[in-house]
Parts: sequence; structure tokens; C-alpha cells
Amino acid sequence: MPYYRTVGQVPPKRHTQFRRPDGGLYAEELMGEEGFSSDSSLLYHQAIPSAIVDSQPWRLPDLTTTANHPLRPRHLRLHQLFDGQEWKATDAVTGRRLVLGNADVRICYVAAGVESPLYRNGIGDECVYVQSGSARLETVFGALEVGQGDHVVIPRATTHRWVPSGDEPLRAYAIEANSHIDPPKRYLSHRGQFLEHSPYCERDLRGPTEPLLVDGGDVDVYVKHRGPSAGGIAGTVLTYPTHPFDVVAWDGCLYPYVFNIADFEPITGRVHQPPPVHQVFEGYNFVICDFVPRKVDYHSQSIPVPYYHSNVDSDEVMFYVGGDYEARKGSGIGIGSISLHPGGHAHGPQPGAAEASIGAEFFDETAVMVDTFRPLELGEGGLDCEDPGYAWSWSGRGPAQ
Repeated sequence: MPYYRTVGQVPPKRHTQFRRPDGGLYAEELMGEEGFSSDSSLLYHQAIPSAIVDSQPWRLPDLTTTANHPLRPRHLRLHQLFDGQEWKATDAVTGRRLVLGNADVRICYVAAGVESPLYRNGIGDECVYVQSGSARLETVFGALEVGQGDHVVIPRATTHRWVPSGDEPLRAYAIEANSHIDPPKRYLSHRGQFLEHSPYCERDLRGPTEPLLVDGGDVDVYVKHRGPSAGGIAGTVLTYPTHPFDVVAWDGCLYPYVFNIADFEPITGRVHQPPPVHQVFEGYNFVICDFVPRKVDYHSQSIPVPYYHSNVDSDEVMFYVGGDYEARKGSGIGIGSISLHPGGHAHGPQPGAAEASIGAEFFDETAVMVDTFRPLELGEGGLDCEDPGYAWSWSGRGPAQ
């Protein structure tokens, strides 16, 4: 995130002596992207951040995927994955279930009620959307209070843990990239400031404001990293002699931050606007978009719901999180549903939805969309919650018997 922040008291000059109260030096950690030629932050640790005393395998959840073949649109009911009381003993890291994935991104879902282990994703950034519930996200950069509608962007290799709060499950939709996740380049000046046409800006972002210091010894950190396992992903538990939350100060442009979907300013027009107006973030070979409550098209002959469309380069994933999505009425889709509309198949409103939308002035609907530029496959979670009749909902009939 190319927006400078400082937390704690940093020395006036980088890479100069900065001493603890006992006279010893704080340990600098420069955390930087793209071979230290892009955004970075400089963290000051009380202890040596590379010191470990053990390394053991972490057996990851099932990350195998099944091709969407024969090709068809899919409807996945994510709430079915956690429809009992199991969330009370589930954490937001090890309890994730893989719904969809490809070589660039994995989409997981979890309903959690207990504190996660310390966790670090060494493969890519994560954008975790909080569907409902609340939590305290504790990180080496500080803590963030998060709740319904928050996109939580966590840079690669950030040590953190999720601590749910309240009496309801923390329902989280985790988008795990194999790359970085950033605001779209077209929203930013060449120096990284949000431009006037951007649907959000720096004022809408929440970052850590003070250091988080925790004592402890022989502390385990669960690390997801590149390796020979399913999808080239492996897991290791590293044990540190002192707690990783020992950063007394940091500054820079790389850190976790939060953006709430309610702060997205929708872009509308006289006729229906294309999906890129809803974009909020981008990663390598995928984009993330927010569909929010908004006034709709105001041409006298406008049709407010989307036209049928074939995004020939993408698979489209919609996660329905609020309101009543006009184009999907009658399909069985509801809150907590995912629709997967793959490249190679035209998709759009349900029969009758276009006519029914004429004259509407406002849509009360909230959804998070991921478009990928490589085909998505189904994870074990996706296979476990599929509505088998969705593909035939436009025609009203299934395969010939």
C-alpha cells in the first residue's frame, strides 16, 4: 500500500543505532516487496526476528481441486459448510475450507469462534472479507479491530492471528493470492496517491496505530510457503524462542490495513455500467470488485439489471453478502451463496429479471466479486455445498433423462 505510516517512536535516520532501555540495539527488519525495489516497512524488534528453535511439518487442510468439467455455472451455499455448532471450536486459519482455486488464487471460507494460532502466509497477500461477526486481528505491526463488511488486506509474510469477539461466529471469506493485492493502478497517481475518480481514498483505510507487545517463549508460528505439496503449497510450524510480537516501532508503506465495503462509492450512469467500475483491488491474474447499494441507471429507456455477457477471458465468482440481488431472483441464490460463472458460457439475469427491473431507481444489494483470468477449479468445500440444480435455472429443465 503506497501510503506512508509510522507507529511508535522511530529514530530520525534509517539504519542507524536505535537502542533498547538496557543499552542493547533493537534488531531492524526491512520487510520489502519485489526484491526491495518496491514498497517496504522497517520494523524494530526487541529480539532477533530470525531466531528459531524448532521446525516441524504442518499438515495443511485439503487443498486439492477438481476441474469444472463438464463446464457449467455453479451455485455454492457456503453457510452449509458450517451449519451447526462446530464454529465454536474452529479458528480462522486452520479451519478454512477451500471453495475455489487455481494457480493464482485460492478462495476459502470459515466460520470461527476460537483464537487462531500465529500464522504467516509466505506465498502471497491475503484479502479476508468479514461477512459477519467481529474479531481482533493481532499482527507484528499492531492490532486492528475488524467487523462486518471489512476487507482486511494482509501483506505476504506478516505474522498475525485472528481473535474472534462476541457471541456470533466470525464468518470470513479468505482470498489467498500467490501475488500481492493492491488498489487498481488506474486509481493511483504515479506517486501512489488516490486520484479524484477513485471510489475510495486514504481516508477510508484503517491501519495499526500503536505497537503490540506480547511476552512469551517457545512460540509456534504456522507458516504457509512454497513447496512440493498440493498446488505447490506446503506448511511448516516454526518455533521462536521469544514472541514475534516484539516490534516497538515501525514505519513505511507496507502493512496490513482495513477497508469497509460501506465506504465504497458506487459509480453509476444513465445506462448500465460495466463490471470494472466496481473494482476495489487487483492481484496477479485476478481482480476483486464490490457491488454495493446504489442508485441505478436513469436513462428513460434503461434496463437496470446487467445484460447477458460473456467475459471471454475470465471466470466470475460472486459472493452474496447483503440485500436482495436483483439479477438472481428465482435462482435459489441467497445470503452466503457463491455463483461461479465460467469463461466460455454466457451468463446474466434470470428469466423475467430484466423486465421486472425496469423503472427501479435503487438496488439494495451487496456482493464481493472475484474475476480470475485462469479457470477456477472446485475445492473440497465447494464440492460439499453445491446446489446441483442451479445450472439449469435459466431454462427451467435439467439434462435429458
